[in-house]
Amino acid sequence: MSEWDALPALPAFAEGLEHWSRQDGLAGQASYLGADDAALIPADQEFGTCLELFKTETLQRLRWFGAVPVSAGRYLRIAARVRQVGGPLATVRIGAWAGNGAGAAVPDQPLAGPEVALTDYGRVATIAAILGTGARGGVDLVWDESVAEARVGLDLIGDNGAILRIESITVEDVTALFVPELFDWVDVRDYGALGNGVDDDADAFAAATEAADGRLTVLVPPGTYRLGRKLTIDAPVRFSGTVTMDAETPLLLIRGFDLPTYAAAFGSEVEGFRRAFQALLSFADHDSLDLKGRRIEIDRPIDMQGALATTDTWEIRRVIRNGVIHALDGPEWNPSVVTSQARYDPDDARVLRDVAGIAAIERGALVTGEGVGREVYVTEIDLAAGTVTLSRGLWGAGAVQDYTFTRFRYLLDFAGFRKMSRLNFDDVEFQCNGIASGIMLPRDGNMNQLRDCYVIKPRHRGITSIGIACQDLHVDRCQFVSNEMPLRVQDRQSVAFNVNANDAKIRDNRFMRFGTTMVIAGGGHMILGNHWFQGDNEEDGLRSAGLVLTETNTKATLTGNYIDNSYIEWTNEHDPSPVFSGDHSFGGLTITGNIFTVNDVADWFSWIIVKPFGYGHHLRGVSITDNVFKSLNGRITRIDRVDESLATLDYFATRNVVVTGNSFVNVDEPIANPLHLEHAQTGAATTWTVPTAGRLPFGGYARNVTGLVAEGMITDAAGQRVSDMPFVLTHKGPQRADISVNWPVAAKGTVMVAIRVDNPD
Repeated sequence: MSEWDALPALPAFAEGLEHWSRQDGLAGQASYLGADDAALIPADQEFGTCLELFKTETLQRLRWFGAVPVSAGRYLRIAARVRQVGGPLATVRIGAWAGNGAGAAVPDQPLAGPEVALTDYGRVATIAAILGTGARGGVDLVWDESVAEARVGLDLIGDNGAILRIESITVEDVTALFVPELFDWVDVRDYGALGNGVDDDADAFAAATEAADGRLTVLVPPGTYRLGRKLTIDAPVRFSGTVTMDAETPLLLIRGFDLPTYAAAFGSEVEGFRRAFQALLSFADHDSLDLKGRRIEIDRPIDMQGALATTDTWEIRRVIRNGVIHALDGPEWNPSVVTSQARYDPDDARVLRDVAGIAAIERGALVTGEGVGREVYVTEIDLAAGTVTLSRGLWGAGAVQDYTFTRFRYLLDFAGFRKMSRLNFDDVEFQCNGIASGIMLPRDGNMNQLRDCYVIKPRHRGITSIGIACQDLHVDRCQFVSNEMPLRVQDRQSVAFNVNANDAKIRDNRFMRFGTTMVIAGGGHMILGNHWFQGDNEEDGLRSAGLVLTETNTKATLTGNYIDNSYIEWTNEHDPSPVFSGDHSFGGLTITGNIFTVNDVADWFSWIIVKPFGYGHHLRGVSITDNVFKSLNGRITRIDRVDESLATLDYFATRNVVVTGNSFVNVDEPIANPLHLEHAQTGAATTWTVPTAGRLPFGGYARNVTGLVAEGMITDAAGQRVSDMPFVLTHKGPQRADISVNWPVAAKGTVMVAIRVDNPD
């Protein structure tokens, strides 16, 4: 088949009536230019500039002088909009002349389209006919292949005296409606699809998919198509209409697996996202769902396990990438709050029993009450047994007491999944807008990840773990922006994220002004290259914990972070038996190469705080090296502190603490261990008291002296050399933080001494 000629654009009547013939549109025939029965109307209320004809002939023709090319296999729709404004009501039809391309008419061709009788004055009617070379349904003028051109326009028939206005005449190529095999798609209607929303069109969709053979696009025209069974379309697909399916029945669009296609299929981005996620977990052909940069606007949480419905377990890598989840205001975001009495036994540390009103409590609710640490959540609910399983133990709850259960609402809620592993979010923006929280993780799982994502203005929480799906959680190169930035620090309640399990990797992220940036239980964590800041604009303002570690032997590394206007709080607030017993207490923590800064705070602020929740704890295996500590707009006393509001440390048990190579700016008591001091004794004495002046870490005792060197000569009162070796005594002074250097005779001079707060392991 030869290449079709481009269709000409028929001129508007305003371009001149000399372009329009009152006969067949052939050269030399009469035009409407200057005719008494034709006028150009410049401002018709419906058409704007248009042609007005006064019917003076029994068959009055209007034809364009130009030729419209006609080719075998091509279908053209000729159309005009008309309305009658006076005279007897007329009948109008499309009219045409068929030529061979050499100026001669081709005989025996139909030249008139369907007649349209005008029934009202002023009502706009569309007059149309389809012209083509195939005898297909809907073709009005079926011409043979000898026709090469057409002269097209309108015929006015009926009584004379009618006055009509004509907007324009157009010619449109509609070949695609009749010859789909010439194009790259197949139409599901050609295979029996009805699109009435009632009859099951699944078989027709399957037949169209088979006909497409993976090469052509399956076209779903306007309509509502009910699909009564699981369906796989292994071909590109284009939706003008929509489909409906039972909630548990997946639609697998293998060659169109992205959010725009699913949104078009189901008529909604929200439903399209649910269905696409359902499909992502229902077949193995794709490992990722591309949102294609689209924004999904939701006015209520999405129950992600409810979207799948058929299983609550998934452990194969899946990725959701490249889009925005955007919260719209609505009542469904409001948290539920329930206060109930329950019984607690520390020997069964993660269970509340005999819970009153348990049916009103929701899985995923935050638990608060006397003796409850931060970020403790409801993991499971057993209505029959009256028990609630918790994500962490309670350090000091009473045997029977009241608890408050607050269930926040999340954009994406995975709490229905018993276990889900290796779910990744890449380049996704979670726009919480101060209305919703971000993501609630499943109850169990590992290696779930956020990479290059944004969590913007969560109402309460950014990411919440209610169980151990945070095992080996990866959060990389993300930004978390608080909804509470204008508030004073002490008025903020939000938490960027929490961790209950082990081996989290938190790397290269930025966290802006949360109440608390992260609450991390478990051990084996790597917190690297992040920047979190929590300040406000108050002079001598309060500061809150940015990082809360709730495991004593945390086995964690903090390296290369920028810790800004917040502090690290190290506790055992999730320990149901917080009094120390065992081999290890607060230890396994390495803090190396970080930048610590603060401004406009009271002098008692400290960056590293240990808060024991029971007696007998001590430091064992702590390294604080090569960090920068800088206070701006004021000085602070020291960088470290033990919060003794509940208990203190056993300083006699301190082991293996290394504090070296740090830089201190505007800090009155810089710390080190070993602490190297120069002591100058100006008056001869047998006992020299060497004060550490608060420079031993965490207010510890002077427990060991590992080096003592005279700087210059040691002399007696008469200036004679003293060559005897002195001995030292530790634990001196009211804080047991000083040492004494003891000589056999009264002596004076200068010594360099290395004092340790610990004993080696």
